Amino acid sequence: MASPTTEPAQPEAGGGIARRSFLTFLVAAPTLTIATNLGADAPAGAQVPSLPGPADIVDLGDILILAGTPTANMLVLEVSEDDRVRLYLPRAEVGQGITTAVAMLVAEELSIPLDRVEVPLSDARSELLFNQLTGGSNTIRSVYGPVRSAAAAARARLLTAAAERFDAPAGRLSIRDGAVLAPGGQRARFGELTVAAAKVSRSAVAVTPKKESEHELVGTPVNRIDARAMVTGKQRYTLDLDVVPGALPAVVRHPPTIRGTVRSVDDSAARAMPGVVDVVKVPTGVAVIAETFGQAIAAKDKLKVTWNPGPNANLSDDDVREKLRAAALPFVVPPLLTQHVDAEFDFAFVSHAPLETNSAIADVRADRAEIWSSLKSPIVAKQTIAREIGLPENKVTVHVVQGGGSFGRRLFFDGALEAAHVSKAAGRPVKLMWTRIDDMRHGRARGATHHKIRATFALGNVLTYEHRVASVETDLRHGLGEILTATAASLPVGGNLSFAQTVFLTTVKTPYNFGVVTNLLNEVALPLNTASWRSVYSATARGAEEIMVDEIAAKLGKDPYQFRRASLKNDKQRAVLDKVATAGQWGKAMPKGFAQGIGFHEEYKSRTACLVEIDARDPKKPRVTRATIAVDVGRPINPRGLEAQMLGGLTDAIATTLRAGLHLDKGLPLEGSYSQFHYARQKDAPPKVQVFVLPANGEPGGAGELGVPAAVGAIANAYARATGTKPRRFPINFDVDFEPFPR
Repeated sequence: MASPTTEPAQPEAGGGIARRSFLTFLVAAPTLTIATNLGADAPAGAQVPSLPGPADIVDLGDILILAGTPTANMLVLEVSEDDRVRLYLPRAEVGQGITTAVAMLVAEELSIPLDRVEVPLSDARSELLFNQLTGGSNTIRSVYGPVRSAAAAARARLLTAAAERFDAPAGRLSIRDGAVLAPGGQRARFGELTVAAAKVSRSAVAVTPKKESEHELVGTPVNRIDARAMVTGKQRYTLDLDVVPGALPAVVRHPPTIRGTVRSVDDSAARAMPGVVDVVKVPTGVAVIAETFGQAIAAKDKLKVTWNPGPNANLSDDDVREKLRAAALPFVVPPLLTQHVDAEFDFAFVSHAPLETNSAIADVRADRAEIWSSLKSPIVAKQTIAREIGLPENKVTVHVVQGGGSFGRRLFFDGALEAAHVSKAAGRPVKLMWTRIDDMRHGRARGATHHKIRATFALGNVLTYEHRVASVETDLRHGLGEILTATAASLPVGGNLSFAQTVFLTTVKTPYNFGVVTNLLNEVALPLNTASWRSVYSATARGAEEIMVDEIAAKLGKDPYQFRRASLKNDKQRAVLDKVATAGQWGKAMPKGFAQGIGFHEEYKSRTACLVEIDARDPKKPRVTRATIAVDVGRPINPRGLEAQMLGGLTDAIATTLRAGLHLDKGLPLEGSYSQFHYARQKDAPPKVQVFVLPANGEPGGAGELGVPAAVGAIANAYARATGTKPRRFPINFDVDFEPFPR
């Protein structure tokens, strides 16, 4: 157990702790073993999370929480003499709004204005083991209790220090607007009490977070704490940082096929270009370092490189589809035994396409290294960078910077690793940036999938439901694999399952009473750059299932909404479905070429339903014109942030269901820009969207990935009803209507 200290617990650079620190709390749990005491500053009776028993209610978030339990309360909360409170968050903010939600939790417990709370991102902290990975819609679920406890501990010590100053019982004191108030009118600012509060014995205070019924800020709509900085250009992303004097722009020439390597290079023309400082070979290509990024990009194009082809140099879309169809596992129930519905679906590769391309700052010296980048798995990044550049791990510092989007992309740290290689080879600090073309072609992508579904039924009831998914292997070597290994013995789904199978079975769950249900995954190991994409397997697997639900309903002669309602398993599920059906006016008459579609999804202890209207009079140019969404996350921290998450999921669904995907052609995606990867534009956004956040009814659930699958199903179903077709390949309109960039 660490004691309160006046010394900084981390370096000041990046996400470290400031030098002038007067009150620091390290609320630490016992390590390694499960224990009921989460630290001396934890609330009495706090319980260590444990996995539920039956496999059908365990989700990936439960596993992540369990793995992080030994270090869950090793948070650093600082109250400074300027009356500001800082909670150093061991997660990555990439636009999902977690810093705002965490700031709200702190402000709530300490009864201070939200604008006095700061939530800097922690550097890579190896001592956190499995507790610094951002993914699985898990941040708020995992930090909700520990953050409240840390803030409550600070409140208790401040009150105790004030009680000694005022010579009054702590129970008669109150806190308001960053000050402690006594009945006699005395008042002390937090900043005045920090030194005395740091000396308060842990055993002298009782720590009890506020009752949730007493919350005044949490649960109310709040603007993001970083919103003004983002819209005014003041938000500092990686390449905005001036942290290393002399760091010069660097751009890498990447191969014409994924994972190709350099055979030889003639850099004479590039070195003669204006502003070029150096050209170095690295494992991933050839890097040009120049005085400006424009000069580096121009010189990169002058390099004459002979490449060894990548292992997938002859692979194209048709080859991938053929491999996936062959890999789909067989059904168990023969089609002749009963009435049945069969369907097959294909989903293309999809780029994460974050607005901020891969970027990093690296300063690698002979005896140390320092890296800045947006990283969702910084501990694994630190370990890997140290190993590859030949330094001890404790000589590498990795700073986590707020990122401009991720959607799963920044679980991988290839930009940071590449920057470290460039800096070491050049012997100087660099600012690395990937071009947009490289970010789409050599970045990570959602693997292509093939789905076979069979449902059998009799007397109006579904008897069996079989879903067979064949997917290009999703790369999980970003820390999640280690987490699954560490928790394997506790997994009800079976500790001997592969990483992918475990993720699949703990995320993809059929929410309907469909008799005997089997969802099976078979992955095809292809040498491509893949990663978890928002909603991972659920976006396609549950999206396909929601399409299938409509087709089963049609076969049974039932209304799609009423059939779902009758088939769902509980009232919470039906509540969100009923809300969108009522608010969205399900079943209303619509002109020819227009139609409604509905979908449902449940994951990470949360649930949502989506109802859309589509204009598909021109099937090649469909547009979603209205969307109604209802969402239940158990306990919303910031309903406005939750609304933004659902809008983001809807937009992802519109894009990837209708137009956006990657064409693989001879070992490389053709798409190399937003003009070619047809992600939804402003004109594709529905003019009318309503998001209904249901009232709090339990602990917080996950939200970041929740919104995609239901919307995929709703959009596809609306398109089918409007056009009289049954879409089977996604995106639906997937033409190569552009001239690809040179390789």
